[in-house]
Amino acid sequence: MDARNDMLRLLHGRREGYSLEQPFYTDPDFFKLDMELIWYRDWLFIGHDCELPKPGSYITAQIGDYPVVLVRDQQGKINAFHNSCRHRGSRVCNADKGTAAKLVCPYHQWTYELDGRLLFARQMADGFDKSQFSLKPVACESISGYIFICLAKEPADFAPMRAIIEPYLLPHRLREAKIAFESTIVEKGNWKLVWENNRECYHCAGNHPELCKTFPEAPTVTGVQGADSDPEMLAHWAKCEAAGLPSKFRIDPAGQYRATRAPLLRDAVSYTMTGRRAVKKNLSDDVSTDRIGSLLLYHYPTTWNHILGDHAVTFRVLPISATETAVTTKWLVHKDAVEGVDYDLADLTHVWTETNDQDRRIVEENAFGILSPAYEPGPYSELHESGVIQFVEWYASFIGPRLAEDGRPALRSVA
Repeated sequence: MDARNDMLRLLHGRREGYSLEQPFYTDPDFFKLDMELIWYRDWLFIGHDCELPKPGSYITAQIGDYPVVLVRDQQGKINAFHNSCRHRGSRVCNADKGTAAKLVCPYHQWTYELDGRLLFARQMADGFDKSQFSLKPVACESISGYIFICLAKEPADFAPMRAIIEPYLLPHRLREAKIAFESTIVEKGNWKLVWENNRECYHCAGNHPELCKTFPEAPTVTGVQGADSDPEMLAHWAKCEAAGLPSKFRIDPAGQYRATRAPLLRDAVSYTMTGRRAVKKNLSDDVSTDRIGSLLLYHYPTTWNHILGDHAVTFRVLPISATETAVTTKWLVHKDAVEGVDYDLADLTHVWTETNDQDRRIVEENAFGILSPAYEPGPYSELHESGVIQFVEWYASFIGPRLAEDGRPALRSVA
C-alpha cells in the first residue's frame, strides 16, 4: 500500500493515549514521510551563536538528505547555505566546524564569499556569469544565542516562536557564552522514541540514579499537566519572576514549543552529584539570584534544554534513519570561565553524560522490542506520561493534515 495512505489510515484509527503503531517507529517509508513533512518544513535548532565567534567561523550539519553550513560573515551576520557546490555538487565544507577566510570547494576550488556569493571559478568559458551561481541560501534565525534553520522554500513565520521563547532566554546571555564540552551519541531508535523517552520521568527512578539526585520526578515539573496548581512550582515561579526571570509555563497553541522554569530538589543548584555548583562563575552576569532551578525549553522536533544559574545543557536531535538518531549535547559556561580554575570538566558533564548513555540503552531496548511481531500500542500513564501524550498529539496533528495536502486523500476517505 502507498505509505502516505497507510500512514493516514493508521493516524485516523489511532487510539488516543496510546503509543503509535509499529511502522511509525520502524518503517523506512514512514521515516521518509517524517523527513519530507516535518524535518524539511519546520524550523530546526542547529547550534549556538557562540560557536561562530568571528567572521569565517562555520559549523555544518546533515538533516536527512540535506548537508548545510552556517557561517558568520564579515558584517557579523550568521548565514546558512546548502553545503553543495554550484559546480558539480560536492560539499564545500566537509568538517564539523572550522574557520575560513572564504568558503572554497575542495573539488575544483570554486570560491565563495561568506555571504554565499561565488567569487572565483577558474578556467570557465567566456560569458560565464558568477552572479548566477551563489550558494543556495537556507532560512536562518537566531533567538538569544540559539540558531534555527528551515529548509522549506517558504518557511513558517518565526515571529510567534521568538515572542514566546526570547524573554526566557535573554537574561542568560547565551550569545556570550562558550561551549565547554560537546558530545554526540547515536541511539539505535527512531527519533520519536528518543523524544518519547525524554518527555517523561516515569522511568527515572529505575534508570537515572545520577540525575535523580537533583532533578525532581514529579510530572508537574515540565508544566504540561498540573503545574499551575502545584504550590512548589507556583512559589518557584513567583520567586524567579520577582527577580526578573520569566518562569511561568507558556506553550504555543500548536504545542510545538514551550518554556517554564522548574526548581531542583531540596537545596540543589546544579546538575552535579552533590547538587552544588559545577561552575564558580555564573553563566550570565545578569543573573545572580540563587536557586533559580532550571529553565526547561522544548522545541519539536529538534531540541530540549536545561539552563541553570551556573551553566546550560542543550540537546539537539537529528534523525539518521528510521532506526537511528543522533543526539548532540553541549555544555555552555560563562565566556570567561576557565577549565581547571572555574570548573572541573568531569564534574560539569558527569550527570548528563551518564544520563545520556542510560537513555541510549533505554531507547535501544524500546526499539528492539517494538520490532517484535507481537508488539501493539500500549497505554501511556496519564499520571506520569502527559508529556509523551502531548508529544504524540503534536506529531499526529502536524503530520496528518500535511499528508492530506496537494489533493491527496483526506483521513475520512481512507478509513
